[in-house]
Amino acid sequence: MLKADAYFFDIDGTLLVSRDLVHWNAMHRAMLEVYGLDANLDGIPYHGKTDVAILRMALNRRGIPDPLFYEKLPQALAVVRSDVSANVKGFRPHVCPAIPKVLAEIRSFYKLIGVASGNLESVGWNKLSAAGIRDFFTCGSFGDEFELRTEIFDHAVSAAKSELGQSASVCFVGDTPDDIQAARKVNAQVVAVATGIFPLAELATFNPDLCCRSCDEVMGRLQ
Repeated sequence: MLKADAYFFDIDGTLLVSRDLVHWNAMHRAMLEVYGLDANLDGIPYHGKTDVAILRMALNRRGIPDPLFYEKLPQALAVVRSDVSANVKGFRPHVCPAIPKVLAEIRSFYKLIGVASGNLESVGWNKLSAAGIRDFFTCGSFGDEFELRTEIFDHAVSAAKSELGQSASVCFVGDTPDDIQAARKVNAQVVAVATGIFPLAELATFNPDLCCRSCDEVMGRLQ
């Protein structure tokens, strides 16, 4: 059993799995239009990473140095946001097992429910709207201004404490080792679910507070 005042969920691999290329096509367009490279994300270890970090890895390997990357980053992120907004009807999200039930259960306890994701904010909210679960969440911490997941989680903790008081406890729910490690760095609890690419046994080696095959196993174990 875990007890927290606020629960923050990762999006991709935790709340849903995208069965489309809307987000990745937007990233490709940003790299092509802003940096002039027909680059792709093949081979990039993007699971658990932020949009900013993914773009930087993809462009670094094509010869774009960090100073140039960061100089043009605001323009690139604007392209990602606009391209996703123009293609929201193409989203085909698959909601992970028991997610609506778990979110409803947490809400019944009058807990703060938020999002902590490496997606850009507008991209993340669009995905959740397409999945039909946007209304469960009252706040979020996203990758628009943060390249590291630890920074996103730290911002989420600050938001929770600002809303609920400095003694508020926070728990994160994610599907990658990066989620577990980031939660530990900000002194928060963490639930790991094996609904992404990482198997249960691998996630368990990082010692999350709770490790489950899916959120179906989380039902009745959060307070």
